[in-house]
This record gives sequence, structure tokens and C-alpha cells, in this order.
Amino acid sequence: MHRSTAVAGALIGFLGVLAGAFGAHALKNQLSSDMLQVFETGARYQMYHALALLACALVAGRRERPLAIWAGRLFLAGTVLFSGSLYAVVLLDQPQLGLVTPVGGLLLLAGWLVLAVATWQR
Repeated sequence: MHRSTAVAGALIGFLGVLAGAFGAHALKNQLSSDMLQVFETGARYQMYHALALLACALVAGRRERPLAIWAGRLFLAGTVLFSGSLYAVVLLDQPQLGLVTPVGGLLLLAGWLVLAVATWQR
């Protein structure tokens, strides 16, 4: 298993649980239902991609498959931009920061394609 990718996945997962709990408890009565849903979308996608990072670590294995490592990098960058921009839109009340969200989404999509190729390779 590729250690740094696995550690990144575990930390992103930890922060995703923390964000979900923060949204459910601290923000529930502070935000409109629409803004709470935006925040929850960020936390949900963060958790999905924490698991994807762990999958990359498994695919990379001990032989350091470069494509699996690149998929992990794409997932990490995509998560920071996608979920991070959603959190920023909600917490900073700056809707223009949502312009970054699609870039993060494209990186997440690219990560899935690269992981598919890495998995297909022998």
C-alpha cells in the first residue's frame, strides 16, 4: 500500500467526519436549509474521495504504480477545491468562491478516469 496516499485518505476522511458533525450540530440552526445542504454536499464528497484515496493506495501497492499515485493526487486536489470551495461559500458567505467548485469537480472526474486506467494496467 502506498503510505502517503493512505495517510492522506485517512486524514481527509477524519476531516470529512469532522465537517459533517460540525454541519449537523454547530451550523444546523445558523444556516438556511439551502446553505446547510451546500455544506453537507462538501462533506459527503469529501468522504467519498477519502475512500477513493484509500483505493488509490491499494492499487499503487508496493510497486509504486505511478498512475494510481497520480489519481490520488487528483483526488486530493479535487477534494480541496471542490469541498473546500463549498465550505468557503457557506462559512465566509462569499458566493463567488463557488466559481472554483467546477474545477475541483473536473479534477475529481479526472482522478476516477486515471484510477480506472491504473487499475486496468498490470
